[in-house]
Amino acid sequence: MYKAVRARLSALVCRMRAARGDAGMVTSEYAMGIVAAVGFAVLLYQVVTSDVVAAQLQAIVKRALGAGA
Repeated sequence: MYKAVRARLSALVCRMRAARGDAGMVTSEYAMGIVAAVGFAVLLYQVVTSDVVAAQLQAIVKRALGAGA
């Protein structure tokens, strides 16, 4: 009985390990993802804080506030 239970448990564990596969990222992939996210955030910040975009946003706000008056 013990051998049968142990064999079934071993088969179940092996199946779970095989099904799991490569589900996660390694440290280098996390680092590359963080670098890409920071680069995108810097680019987005530069665009949003540029003079052209700031002027357009101010015009939109002024038009929205003036529409109610």
